Amino acid sequence: MSLSSHLQELKKKHQNLSENVEVMQRSPASDDLEIAKLKKQKLMLKEEISKLSAH
Repeated sequence: MSLSSHLQELKKKHQNLSENVEVMQRSPASDDLEIAKLKKQKLMLKEEISKLSAH
């Protein structure tokens, strides 16, 4: 897998997590722990994307 395709895949995952977080936050029955977990995953992806983009 090339670096650019790997970056695209990571960006897609980040976008999907963002959308999931938004949907969950709008739901009255949302689980705060699950939202926090998704946000942490999103942050880790963002950091990896930044690291790979710097190379």
